[in-house]
Amino acid sequence: MRIPEPSNPFEGRLARLYQDATPRPLKLDKRSQGRPNVLLVMLDDVGFGTCSTFGGPIPTPGVDAVAAAGVSYNQFHTTALCSPTRAALLTGRNHHSVHMGGITEIANSFPAYDSAIPRETATVAQLLQSQGYGTGCFGKWHLTPSWEQGPAGPFDRWPTGLGFDRFYGILGAEASHWEPAVYDQTTPIEPHRGRPDYHLTEDLADQAITWIDRHRASAPDRPFFCYFAPAAVHAPHHVAPEWSDRFKGQFDQGWDALREEIFARQQALGVIPPGTRLTPRPDEIPAWADYDDRYKPVASRLMEVFAGFMAHTDAQVLRVIEHLKAQGCFEDTLVIYLTGDNGASAEGTVHGAWSAPSFQNGVHEDPEWLLAHMDDFGTDRCENHFNVGWAWALDAPFQWMKQVASHFGGTRNALAVSWPRGMEARGGLRSQFHHVIDIYPTILEVTGLSAPESVNGITQAPIHGVSMAYSFDAPEAPSRHRTQYFEILGNRAIVEDGWMASCFHGRLLEALKARFEEEAERYGVYPLRDASARRGGAYSVPHALEGHRKMRYGPAHVRMPEHSIISLKNTSYRITAEIETPEAPAGVLACQGGNMAGWALYIDEEHRPSFVYNWFGHEFTTLKGSPLGAGMQVLEVHYAHDGGFAAGGEATLSVNGAAVAVDRIPRTVGVIFSMSGELRRGPGYGKPCGGLSP
Repeated sequence: MRIPEPSNPFEGRLARLYQDATPRPLKLDKRSQGRPNVLLVMLDDVGFGTCSTFGGPIPTPGVDAVAAAGVSYNQFHTTALCSPTRAALLTGRNHHSVHMGGITEIANSFPAYDSAIPRETATVAQLLQSQGYGTGCFGKWHLTPSWEQGPAGPFDRWPTGLGFDRFYGILGAEASHWEPAVYDQTTPIEPHRGRPDYHLTEDLADQAITWIDRHRASAPDRPFFCYFAPAAVHAPHHVAPEWSDRFKGQFDQGWDALREEIFARQQALGVIPPGTRLTPRPDEIPAWADYDDRYKPVASRLMEVFAGFMAHTDAQVLRVIEHLKAQGCFEDTLVIYLTGDNGASAEGTVHGAWSAPSFQNGVHEDPEWLLAHMDDFGTDRCENHFNVGWAWALDAPFQWMKQVASHFGGTRNALAVSWPRGMEARGGLRSQFHHVIDIYPTILEVTGLSAPESVNGITQAPIHGVSMAYSFDAPEAPSRHRTQYFEILGNRAIVEDGWMASCFHGRLLEALKARFEEEAERYGVYPLRDASARRGGAYSVPHALEGHRKMRYGPAHVRMPEHSIISLKNTSYRITAEIETPEAPAGVLACQGGNMAGWALYIDEEHRPSFVYNWFGHEFTTLKGSPLGAGMQVLEVHYAHDGGFAAGGEATLSVNGAAVAVDRIPRTVGVIFSMSGELRRGPGYGKPCGGLSP
């Protein structure tokens, strides 16, 4: 198969006069008529032992519904990290082979890690779209290289360029669920404005349901492919109290006891085989009994909020599933519900986090701060994440967590699949070994399609996965996926015919070490790197503004991704705003970041020129001048950096060339203001323009 296919030749007869010509009636494209719909669901940062369906503490009726209508898998695997899993899922190839050896934010210049999905590895959406399917993507993307995320594109690695007719969601790793940086196709929008009850996951479910309805009404003979990938339950853990309060007191026993409880339920349900032993707690994670009693209420509340967030997320997935049933198309829809793109996240540190940008910049928060701000958890006042101990508990019975590809705690994810029209099984458990690269070929087999030989004239690389369809009605069938390597940030493993060798920056079993070397060479894993590997200089990926030390911004520059603007980190800089003010000016002129970290140049309600620097929501340095009158004004902020990573410096605010305020910023953000970072332009006055320069 070659896509796109050439146009059909005209089979009528042309003549000089209309009455002498013979038309060829045009026909609707019904190549896909009769093929099943596909609903592919993937959640974010969910450990194997999280969902009640697999013995977890959090009720998940959505997972239950799919498992009851089909089968569930207890040996399904991901890559241990977000972008790599998503790239492998959609391309059917191992993540290094599609240049996604890590998340897009930590790309380097080697092929396995540059984050630019090659044109030789087209997505399953591109194939289905070419064969008449309607294709929609709702949720988290996290597959566009950083230098291509700006408003100028290019857009060929955005969802709409990789096979999706419809995209509604976030482009990067995460977002506030109360105030998300949403894109509608390639246009930034703010759907939360004026909606105090807004939540991103609910919005995504609404959008997916609406799109399915519109597609079915306008093209009833064309099936749909809906990729529903909420940003939940990735941090920040945002959910309304009516969800989190359901779990009050349910985790006061601590993470050690919770892990034992999950393990016991897993044994009772049979989702782990008899004789399974619970792996011990790593020394790096404190025992609950040894954890400071003063901070245990904080930890318990963080877990309650996460549990509410997870329950709320599954409820939105269930809404989509129930809608399919109400529309009478569930029976002929292949539903693949992958409960996570990796194991539970341990990124929240030992004590948890109030400000996600804090740990993303390597700054751990004082637990006293968290204790004083417990009422913020789950709200738009913070970007909370739970303690590492909870992540370990929710990955039961396996070792380690997200990012650790050497052990199943990072790579084992619960999966449920249903297709009532196409499989006889109802409620069975499958234990065949499978990997996320197997989803693509499974969709191919169910839809009766074959992988394309070329796409847009480019010869395609082979699909690496194997279809799982053989196991739908054959619980005892031997696994067809016999060998699989794993690698993230140097932590690696190899599985072959039931044997596994793991390297947590340590020793490999000699018998399988050579097999890992072979697989690594085959799929382009090398050169290996760990979290401290260099990414600057010759190792760096492009920056959209490389070679430019200054840039001019105006009213059109809204929601600019942080990687696409002039960087003001670890350097001295100057911000200049030329404005024309009315009699009583007020408003934001320019800002970057959000409530957890960033800066803003604005005129306050008392008409005073102002500049504020926000260090992770903990420290604010504010400079103010005297009230402004009407007329042309030139506001300028000059920051003189002390030198060094995340160091401080002196800030000066000037109006029309005269300094009006000077203060010291004691420390600055060294890496990133926000994982969904943006440069926002305020309303301004008259015809404002401004510039930034380091």
